[in-house]
Parts: sequence; C-alpha cells; structure tokens
Amino acid sequence: MRPDRIVPLIVAVALFMENMDSTVIATSLPAIAADIGTNPLALKLAVTSYLLSLAVFIPASGWTADRFGARTVFRAAIAVFVIGSIGCALSGSLTDFVVARIVQGMGGAMMTPVGRMVLVRTIPKRDLVNAMAWVTTPALIGPVLGPPVGGFITTYASWHWIFIINVPIGIVGIFLASRYIEDLRAEKHAPFDLVGMMLSSLGIAGVAFGLSVLGLNFLPWWVVVALIGGGALLILAYLAHARRMEHPALDLALFRLPTFFTSVVGGFTFRIGVGALPFLLPLMLQIGFGMTPFQSGLITFASAVGAMTMKMAAARILRRYGFRTVLLANAIVSSAFLAVCATFTQATPAALMFALLLIGGFFRSLQFTSINTLAYAEIEPARVSRATALVSVAQQLAISAGVAFGALAVEFTVHLRGDGVLGARDFPPAFLAVAAISALSVLFFVRLSPHAGAELSNRTHLRDKAAEKGVA
Repeated sequence: MRPDRIVPLIVAVALFMENMDSTVIATSLPAIAADIGTNPLALKLAVTSYLLSLAVFIPASGWTADRFGARTVFRAAIAVFVIGSIGCALSGSLTDFVVARIVQGMGGAMMTPVGRMVLVRTIPKRDLVNAMAWVTTPALIGPVLGPPVGGFITTYASWHWIFIINVPIGIVGIFLASRYIEDLRAEKHAPFDLVGMMLSSLGIAGVAFGLSVLGLNFLPWWVVVALIGGGALLILAYLAHARRMEHPALDLALFRLPTFFTSVVGGFTFRIGVGALPFLLPLMLQIGFGMTPFQSGLITFASAVGAMTMKMAAARILRRYGFRTVLLANAIVSSAFLAVCATFTQATPAALMFALLLIGGFFRSLQFTSINTLAYAEIEPARVSRATALVSVAQQLAISAGVAFGALAVEFTVHLRGDGVLGARDFPPAFLAVAAISALSVLFFVRLSPHAGAELSNRTHLRDKAAEKGVA
C-alpha cells in the first residue's frame, strides 16, 4: 500500500477506538446510569471528564513526541487508553467510571495528536486533504458500529462489555505502529514549559469542569464557583507567562496566522453546537421516546453513514469551491440539520429521522475535514507539533463545552417546568440553542481570503491566475 495511505490508516486505528468509545457511551448512558445508581444527565461528567483529561495532557503531546519519538509515544498512548477502557468495564460507581475515563483521556491526549503530527510531517501538503479523508474514513467506522453495536450489547447483554472492544483494537494498533510508523523526533527540541503546562491545564480543567457540574448538585455551590473562578485566574496567569516564554506550552503566537486562527476559533464555535448532538440525541430517543438502546443506535448511526459517504468527495469539493465557500455554506447547512432534531417527536417516522441525520452527517463531516486541514495551511514544519497540540486542545474543549451547554439547556427547561421529570419536551429547546451557536461560526469563516488554503486544496493555479489579474 502507498505510504500516504498506510500511515493514515494506522492513525485511524487510534481514531477508531476514540470514536467507537464515545458513540457507544452516548448510546448506553441511560443503562449505565441505572446500573451505577445515578442520573443520566449526571453521567455527562463521564463524557466531560474524558474530554477534560485530553485538554489537560494534550499540551505535552508535541514536546513528548519530539523528545521521545512519535512511535514510542503513540504505542504507549494506545496502551494507556486500553487500560482505561478496562477500568470503565470494571466500574461500579460514578466515581469509578469518571476516574477510568480520565485514564482513557490520558492515553487519548497523546494518541490522536501524535498520530496527526506523524501524518502532517510525512504527507506532502498537496496530498493532505486526501490523507485526512483516509484517516477519518476508517475512523468513522467507529461511530457507524458504535450506536447499533453498543445498543445491541446494552440491550441484550451488559454495557460492561462495550469497553472490552478496545482491547483487541489496541493490540492491533500497537503492532501496526511498531511495524510501519517511523520513530520521528525533533533534532533540536525546545525545553519543556512545565509551569506553562500546569497553569494552562489546571485553568482549562477548572473552568470546563466547573461549568459541567453546574445545576447537578454534585458539588457544593461554592466549590463550583471556586473551580470556575480559579480556573479563569489560572488561564490569565498562563497568558502572562506565555508572553515571557520563547517556547510556551501552548504557542498562542500561531493565532497570528489567518488560516490557523479561523480554523481553531471558527471550528471551536462550530463544534460547541455539534458536540452536543451525540449526547442529546440518544437521551431524547431513549428517555423521551422510550426506545431501547439498540433502537436508538440504529437511528443515531445514520450521521456516521452520511459522514462516510462524504469523505470520498471532500477533496473534489474543496478543489472546486475552495475552503472559504465550503466553510461558509456548510456552517449554515449543518446548523440547520442540527436544528431539525428539535422537530422530532414520538410520531416522527424512524426512516425520516434516519434520512435527516444521514444528510446532516454528510455536511458536518465535510465541515470537519475542511476545518482540520485548513489549520496547517501556513504552519512551518518546525511548528507542526505545537500547532497539533493547540488544535487538539481547542477541539476537545469545544466538544466538552458542547456537552455541558446541551445538558445545561435541558436542565434549564426541566427547571422551568418545575416537575423535575425529564421528558421528550425538554430536548427541542436544547437542540435549537446548540444549532444557533454552531451557526455563529460563519462570523469567523467569512473573514477568510477566497484563496486561503489553495495549496492544500490544489487550487494554486486559480490563485495564481487571480494574482495576475490583481485580485486579492
């Protein structure tokens, strides 16, 4: 197999585990909550704790790979992720489950960013869109299999077994990485900014975790206020610290690059809305509409099917229309299909829900491929590891914020009604709210140059013609 395909496929093994795991959990949340004796909405802590663990440890991923070698770190990360998966399967309480998810996040924090770094450093820019599609296409098998497989296991066996799936997959990933991935490392690696990592990691974790427990009565109110306020102060302290450092843990100077800024900030806004979908939809179908986890999974996996059909067309679409046009149009279309979920009722035919989710998945996947690729349009090889770390932190924080915001919207609706019982009518306002947030990403994408990312989308000939005619 060609090198530009075998490396992305190996990285996809890691993404497969992460995507499979997240979608399986989303489908099985009500069953897990019932078994360990907690509120289904409280289990958002299991979702956000994993995402927060990613955000805490990702800043160290680039430096660690440069120092110890990409292959070594990638293999170790897969092993840690598998250990965390086994911990999830053995959990008997909410606390146990959250701790195991944190361990998984530690592995994921190194696994996916380092895999992307290997990809960007080994694949020419002109082939990067196709390579990203190769990475995400096999990884999307996880979301395709996750809901129906997780739903089937949860309905007819036990939710504990869904985490054991990661064990054989992880073993295969370690074997393939050992055989095919070069042990890439920087000839000269910058000193590790330990102070910066502590400030940024604790600040991000404090704010995000504090927001995620709002309204759950999981912690005393003063602890929640202290988490959010203390986290905000630590983030401000990091910003002051980063200005004095030549090589900070998170290289904020990258935001001076227009394409990187638009990709990360616009992508963050878009993901806040879309990140809530895998959390809200299974809860609405199971708790609101009374479906079994298996029935719910057969409907929700439509999004991943739509995403897979798009991957083969991503490069052609971007070559034809360019990043700016695609990102602007897709932000509106994807948000509209997210808002459509607010119209679902128990009387809505399953086939109609499936069709709408399939089409929405097509456009969301195109948006993700475009955002992920555009981030590297102006990145020099020496800064790839730092860019990958920052991109990964922003992505995970956005998804975590989306889950927290979606849950808060549902909790607020339940509170307004006053009976405290979660039902189908509590979900539509949440879907409309997160769709509106995703739509706001157009405010960032509209700032892009029409020829942004021309080298990545193989539109350099059009850019050169425009330059000859004096077009900016």
